[in-house]
Amino acid sequence: MFVAERFISGLVKIHGIHPVSTDGGTWYPMACRFLNLDHHIHSSLEKSLIERKMQYIKDRTESFDDYFPCRLKNCKLKHVRN
Repeated sequence: MFVAERFISGLVKIHGIHPVSTDGGTWYPMACRFLNLDHHIHSSLEKSLIERKMQYIKDRTESFDDYFPCRLKNCKLKHVRN
């Protein structure tokens, strides 16, 4: 629970206060309660849909890099904008 609380508090410092959605680990609700954050547990269906969407984004990103690789030092991504 302490590790989860430290991790989530670090995210709060960077991104601000937002509701937290997790996969059902028993330590997350306690950590969120300690930090006064709203907590939501995803169902199995929601977890599957999220995983599939993330895999799709990952696949698209990797294929984009295959076609537009960046080998320049200190690249400003001008070739991507073109």
